[in-house]
Amino acid sequence: MVVFSVKPFFRILVVSLSLLFLLALQLPSSLFSQVHIYGEPSLGEVDIWSVRRLMEWRPCNWWLQGRQTALPLETYGYIRVDCYGGLNQMRRDFCDGVGIARLLNATLVLPKFEVASYWNETSGFADVYDVDYFIQHMNGFVKVVKELPPEIASKEPVRVDCSKRKGQFDYVESVLPSLLKHKYISITPAMSQRRDRYPLYAKAALCQACYKALRLTRSLEMKASQLLDAIPKPFLSLHLRFEPDMVAYSQCEYPDLSPASMKAIEAAQVDRKPWTGELARVWRLRGKCPLTPNETALILQSLSIPPTTNIYLAAGDGLMEIEGLTDTYTNIVTKSSILSREDFTSMHGNTKAALDYYVSINSDSYIATYFGNMDKMVAAMRAFNGLYKTLFLSRRGFAQLTSQGLRGKKLMQALWKLHRDDFANGRGSALSECFCEFKL
Repeated sequence: MVVFSVKPFFRILVVSLSLLFLLALQLPSSLFSQVHIYGEPSLGEVDIWSVRRLMEWRPCNWWLQGRQTALPLETYGYIRVDCYGGLNQMRRDFCDGVGIARLLNATLVLPKFEVASYWNETSGFADVYDVDYFIQHMNGFVKVVKELPPEIASKEPVRVDCSKRKGQFDYVESVLPSLLKHKYISITPAMSQRRDRYPLYAKAALCQACYKALRLTRSLEMKASQLLDAIPKPFLSLHLRFEPDMVAYSQCEYPDLSPASMKAIEAAQVDRKPWTGELARVWRLRGKCPLTPNETALILQSLSIPPTTNIYLAAGDGLMEIEGLTDTYTNIVTKSSILSREDFTSMHGNTKAALDYYVSINSDSYIATYFGNMDKMVAAMRAFNGLYKTLFLSRRGFAQLTSQGLRGKKLMQALWKLHRDDFANGRGSALSECFCEFKL
């Protein structure tokens, strides 16, 4: 019988573990912080983009594979989508309209874009998007025509109201009878419609339209490309919303703003007066109040975004309190600072919005202070292109943390943890049914 002594083996094990421990102590801490999401790095050591993501959104395979239900030989009539608001809201409504046209087996007419003095806007769909490219890439998904047949072209479409707010709006039940009766109708899609209830072929038409078929006109894309080339690289595109109309619409109190900003907000309020007292506090805690440029700068610092970062400011005209951001982040460029004065002043609202959209989907990283139509579109398009350095700042989180009395380094650390978890888990993107979650 052979007898082993365990002592030599125990000594070897202890020595080996000790050497591994000493080796680990010599390695740079940044190697661990980049892979260990829930560590406690000191402020300034790791930026938000170094956090390891646990999941991401990608286009769903059922849509990309292209095996769709064949289009019927004949359609039931023609649908025109009437779009209102800013460019990204109109794009959202039009994408919905494409899905509806396929759902109802209708031929799609080129949409009508609102001509609105409020948006300084006179451009139509064909002034912004490449019509031929759109029709070509929608082939097999939905039938699209540039012009109506003579017997219909002389008529105005019958307007069908889709503005129902309570419950789910049923297009087959509420709109199809009008299409069958009049043969040519116009709609503005209802926001209450659950698109996840569409059959796959209608959802596929919507997805194809929004993320593959809509391309800027050649002249507009060339202008956008020139703007992109002129921005110092690498750069962050920051969509900052703190215009007078935005703040007035939010009905939030901002007691520390400059007299000029307060005057501009009051002029935009009309009959929408801000909430006061307990209602104002509850409203802010629900995340309803736009972040100020100063609050935005504070959150960016908590995310370890360096003050030397090149930032393209994707924002509308009349941004208030901008010094709150530029006092910390000095390398900021805008459309107006890059384009010639003549070129910039001649642009309409849709053109400016299209430039911001193009730059933002092609930026190295994208951060939004709000969660509007442009932000949702940009986040989805960046995901479609495999760009995942995208983040929405949490208005609700900021309000709740500051209401707890957190200040200084404690506030910065709490903001870091909040946005680190959001970024790692892909929260806040609210991408459409065209995208699916993938665990990493």
